[in-house]
Amino acid sequence: MKKLELTGNAKAIGYKHGQEGKDQVLKSLETYERLFHGYQQIDWSTVKERAKIHIPAIERYDETMLTEMQGIAAGAGVDFEDILALNARSEIALTGQSHTSFADGCTSIGMAPPYTEHTIIGQNWDWKGEQRDSLLQLHIEQHGRPTIAMVTEGGIIGKIGMNSSSVAVGLNALITDRKTDGVPIHLGLRAVLNASSLSESLAAVQEGQLASSANFLIGASEGTSTGMALQVEVSPYGAFITNEDASIGVHTNHLCAEHLKIHVNDHNNFRLSDSEIRKRRAEQLIRTAQRQGTPLTEETMKDWLQDTFNAPNAINHYVNLNAPTHRQMETVFSIVMNVTKQRLHICDGMPIEKPYEEYGVTVKEEVE
Repeated sequence: MKKLELTGNAKAIGYKHGQEGKDQVLKSLETYERLFHGYQQIDWSTVKERAKIHIPAIERYDETMLTEMQGIAAGAGVDFEDILALNARSEIALTGQSHTSFADGCTSIGMAPPYTEHTIIGQNWDWKGEQRDSLLQLHIEQHGRPTIAMVTEGGIIGKIGMNSSSVAVGLNALITDRKTDGVPIHLGLRAVLNASSLSESLAAVQEGQLASSANFLIGASEGTSTGMALQVEVSPYGAFITNEDASIGVHTNHLCAEHLKIHVNDHNNFRLSDSEIRKRRAEQLIRTAQRQGTPLTEETMKDWLQDTFNAPNAINHYVNLNAPTHRQMETVFSIVMNVTKQRLHICDGMPIEKPYEEYGVTVKEEVE
């Protein structure tokens, strides 16, 4: 997984992302152009037109996000609309007709005091294996905002990671039937990582600003024995916390908030055979550890994310050759974040096969 150090204003951050991550950006464009054409019969010019409807909402939400995307396009030598389309790919891929919808996410787990001393969140990201070649590990030092350590796909400015204010976020995709011309969910993820507190992160998603539905696992810590881990289903109709206990929670790829189900329909046709099993298995692993008195640590979570029960549709997900081609996916990377210590453990591949490497959210001299 290529690592990029990005520093400066939004334009400079974007330009270096595009220039030094050009191969990964082009890989993302190649993958999504092929997927949209092959499974939804949408050509890329149509995809770019559809993405443009989100520009007014993004301008109102945070205009610097448009500047950063423009910088990526310039650095990679592609059109701005190409990069905009990548950042709106979930709105195009995960809403509408269920028989051709894609789903990435995937199994996310959060735990916080009193079950642990530290706030720890983690997940496996399950998607097309070919997108492993598009992954970037970004370290972003930006003007007036927290430093960010994030894993993303080339060209996408918000995804899974943590910041120097001890706010972290994970993603579970949801397949639903409704969206708006609001802010794409990947930009909502970036807004969470731009936040300096839990309340700021929730304010960025609570008023229905986002264009489609997803689950954000948000962790925040204010020191040892002080923190929360919230499973937050975001949508154009508001945000809803689905774990009653802010100290522990699991999410996969189906709707859980009853208030959200009033507004949107869940189109995950693999809910029972895949998503529900992964969720209940993760909850079972947590209860087993608690009953046995096993300390809940980063290492415990890594063990859970390696679990192969009900393979191929396991927490450590393998390609299911019995599923339709557009729904055949695998664990592409795994991440465990100690929000209190600001340490990330990243596995570039399936955690059952590869080790995790540890990284920190370091802060250098103040950006001029």
